[in-house]
Amino acid sequence: MNPPDQTALDKIHRFLDEAGDTTFFGKGRVPMLGQDGVSLSFGLGMVKFAAPVAEVREQVVNLCRAVEADAYLNRIPSVVKRVQSGGFFFHAKDDSPEVRERLFKWIHQTNCSLEMVVGRKIPALFAKKHNGNESEFYADLLSHLLKNKLKLGQRQVINIAERGKTTRNHVLQLAMQKATERFAKKQDAAEISSEVVFNVQTPRTEPLLSVPDYLAWTVQRVFERGETRHYDFVRERISLVVDLYDAEKYEGSRNYYTPKRPLTAENKLGPPVS
Repeated sequence: MNPPDQTALDKIHRFLDEAGDTTFFGKGRVPMLGQDGVSLSFGLGMVKFAAPVAEVREQVVNLCRAVEADAYLNRIPSVVKRVQSGGFFFHAKDDSPEVRERLFKWIHQTNCSLEMVVGRKIPALFAKKHNGNESEFYADLLSHLLKNKLKLGQRQVINIAERGKTTRNHVLQLAMQKATERFAKKQDAAEISSEVVFNVQTPRTEPLLSVPDYLAWTVQRVFERGETRHYDFVRERISLVVDLYDAEKYEGSRNYYTPKRPLTAENKLGPPVS
């Protein structure tokens, strides 16, 4: 397939981060799900902004500087640590409630949207579908976020939060390959008109990565804890959540969640299944 004419493509930036972890087993292949901080699911969330990227980036940078200058917030250990390491940036898991409030309120009134794919960590499926390989698990989820972007006639710049081995180039290319294969199963591959470029960064070099981090964190809290408080506050910004491996709800696409059909505490995952 010949690459699309790059001069004719509009550049669209999207921002992607993960929630949870890809760990299934500890030493000796001992199952670890739900133990010692190992999550029961893993998710990837991708955000698109309606306003120009430079404009919204400046707003987030200004929020970061405001936290650094706030005498009530800038003595919080997690804030102090990041400031001393090169500058404050938002990170949902480690931020205090007072700090989280700043970014959550900004997200609430900002025109952006998150699409997220959540993969339940089912050991038997992991072995069969992903060959027991965490990189294949990651690539499979990412491919579902990419497949519907391939016929938009755009240059998709996917800004990804760096996360060790899962964001290495060969894993991202595997995700692209899987996305292309999935597209071709349902549509003519000749209709692929987008180019996808991966740009692996950190929240310090790309402040907008804090937004998918926060939104994916809210979704993860529903699946892991049945906690909906933060999700409910920003759910209008969460356009789609797919519970990818919830086979019981495949019929009628009941594993798809939107602001009008939101996640609830009932989406909390139970004990690990084999």
